[in-house]
Amino acid sequence: MTSRASLTRRSLVGLAAAGLVAAALSLPASAAAAPAAAPRAHPAGATAHLPAPTGPYEIGTASARLVDRSRHDPWVPSRPYRELMISVWYPAAPGAADGHRRARYMAPGAAERWDATSPHGIPRGAIDFAALRTHAREGAPADKREGRRPVLVYAAGAGDPRTWGTALVEEMASRGYVVVTVDHTYENPGVQFPDGSVKDDGPLREALEEAQKNGTMTQLLKKTLDVRVADSKFVLDSLGSLPNGLSRVVDRRRVGMVGHSAGGVAAAQTMYEDRRVRAGIDLDGTLEFNPEPNGTNLMPVAEHGLDRPFLLMGREGSDRTTEPSWRSFWAHSTGWKRNLTLRGSLHQTYTDLPTLLPRAGVDRKVIEEHIGTVDPARATAAQRAYVASFFDRWLKGRDDGLLDAPSGRYPEVGFAG
Repeated sequence: MTSRASLTRRSLVGLAAAGLVAAALSLPASAAAAPAAAPRAHPAGATAHLPAPTGPYEIGTASARLVDRSRHDPWVPSRPYRELMISVWYPAAPGAADGHRRARYMAPGAAERWDATSPHGIPRGAIDFAALRTHAREGAPADKREGRRPVLVYAAGAGDPRTWGTALVEEMASRGYVVVTVDHTYENPGVQFPDGSVKDDGPLREALEEAQKNGTMTQLLKKTLDVRVADSKFVLDSLGSLPNGLSRVVDRRRVGMVGHSAGGVAAAQTMYEDRRVRAGIDLDGTLEFNPEPNGTNLMPVAEHGLDRPFLLMGREGSDRTTEPSWRSFWAHSTGWKRNLTLRGSLHQTYTDLPTLLPRAGVDRKVIEEHIGTVDPARATAAQRAYVASFFDRWLKGRDDGLLDAPSGRYPEVGFAG
């Protein structure tokens, strides 16, 4: 386990608490207020492409602003409501490409703020995030031939935008799922709303500085998890009012949640608190506040476990035998569970970084420092396969056997239980 001091000096490391601190501390002070026309180190930017999804369905997507008027914004109490941006990804009707353009990876204002952070080893300006396109068709009609479909909520890591797992999200939509991705406002560098306004992470930065000064970091981290869980519950409440009539293709009896880092922690804790979530996946998120070597600062879900299916998938060297919070979660969970390890991986291997970083003009050493020694394409393929296998098993009733034992198709994946 890395020491707490070192965790605050680098980017996300799989710990919800430490990941939040690192994300805030690693963001350049000027990034949150960067002007729209800030100069780029590489003006042209690289043309990047996400890996094509492999499922049988074309994909559509739509974005929406959600407003929770039942609570003040926890980071800006003067705002009498909490507002979120979501995107919905779904199987599109055959021929949906006609008349519907490919959706942007990020809205322009959000892309500019994200690029200004030099995210996870990508030099500023090396990838043109605003020009990057997904495989989904914006506003395409949904495929209604098979009735209502299972729905997944995807949560990104601390400080990361909701788009940072698009390669996985598109794959699940192409396999017949409706996937809702969520931006937790004021937690990442830029969340762009339909009126063009961009909310940055200034309020969380101020809270972090105060917590460091007052010695209240654990309380801040608990609040951050509570906010994420409350946001997730509100998204579940909103499944009946999705944009473009998409609520008519959602089966709210078959809900799963998956997330990376702090998003994985939010998936676990939301599932613990809300029985609407039937199955969940934590991609390398530690279930502990301000991690201690003896695992004494556990989150409730790690202390009590779950009684429904859950998958832990970690980086090299992190599994239920080495990670105290996962060990406790495992011991107390009575539901079906598995613990997988992606060999040769690092924390950010479970994001879009394996796809984007090799195209950013960096050398092999930089790539290995951020995503490990695993082959980037193989890492994405393995993640997609096991996430799909898990949710197919528990939300569709289709078991391909991939989660029963190590597979020769994916030698990169090891089983710890």
